[in-house]
Amino acid sequence: MFVRIVKLTFETTNIETFLTNFNDNKNNIRNFEGCRLLELYRDKNNTNIFFSYSYWDSEKHLNNYRNSELFKTVWAKTKVLFSDKPEAWSVDKLESLT
Repeated sequence: MFVRIVKLTFETTNIETFLTNFNDNKNNIRNFEGCRLLELYRDKNNTNIFFSYSYWDSEKHLNNYRNSELFKTVWAKTKVLFSDKPEAWSVDKLESLT
């Protein structure tokens, strides 16, 4: 399983705009070919910091999404809201205990 983790830091005044954009698009992102899971987390202490986790069948599937009109539209509305540069990690899921 290929996992993409993105840290997003927003201007406090832009948080609601981000959440609206996320909510408007989350189902389309989750249902994009190859996406198996989409999660959004909010830092407990710094409430302007969010983390998205998305699980993909492969890196190719993620890249297809990143080159799609859906991503371009969502990202254009998101990137103007940041207070700090986003950080991203691509990781392979090795183990999961539930």
